[in-house]
Amino acid sequence: MTPFEELLKIMENLREKCPWDRKQTHESLRKYAIEEVYELLDAIDSKDDQKLKEELGDVLLQVVFHSQIAKERSAFDVWDVIKALNQKLIERHPHVFGCESAEEVLKRWEEKKAKDRESILDGVPRSLPALMRSQKLQDRASLVGFDFESIEQVFEKIAEELEELKEAIQKGDKRDVEHEIGDLLTAVVELARFLKVDAEECLQKANDRFEKRFRYMEKRAKEMGRELRDMTLEEMDKLWLEAKNFDYE
Repeated sequence: MTPFEELLKIMENLREKCPWDRKQTHESLRKYAIEEVYELLDAIDSKDDQKLKEELGDVLLQVVFHSQIAKERSAFDVWDVIKALNQKLIERHPHVFGCESAEEVLKRWEEKKAKDRESILDGVPRSLPALMRSQKLQDRASLVGFDFESIEQVFEKIAEELEELKEAIQKGDKRDVEHEIGDLLTAVVELARFLKVDAEECLQKANDRFEKRFRYMEKRAKEMGRELRDMTLEEMDKLWLEAKNFDYE
């Protein structure tokens, strides 16, 4: 028995004998699949091979778990998943398994996908992080020419959305405020696209900077025998500026 076959057998036993595993469904496991992928991304960023190996195993577990549930309802099993993946890889790489060039493959693949879609936006998962989904939707729309022509136009759009947000705030309508904040964020994503940077990655890096700087503030406050909650906003601003003087990239 190969290690993979042993894994499948273990999964079958868990589904038969473990109360928690037995009651799981595709829907109940959804949040765990998302969590495991994000933990895998953290492992990649950490450059820790041991952690990377463990997180890849956890992602593989999700594939095996879902495949076992599907097998139990006679839909498909993990071997069908593997066969479909093999076929997809071969079809997408005829320049490796056939005689087409990489450029011909890409063109043919895009043409095939376009024929299969009712909308050019089909296939962008709704469950993606909001910024990532926004950028992918905008990328798709740009394929038919629905895009800004210059960075000046993007800045004008951001300014327009900011003014509309200010008006919504003055009216005091929460739904309008949410609407306009969404439009403003969409315009900022447009700017990221125009500059050929990843909006999701930009915000993640900003989150990391914020966390490191804030932790620095907490540490410095304790060194001063203080707690942040007891400081004035002016005192905290000084610590924040101090934190920014360090290299946090």
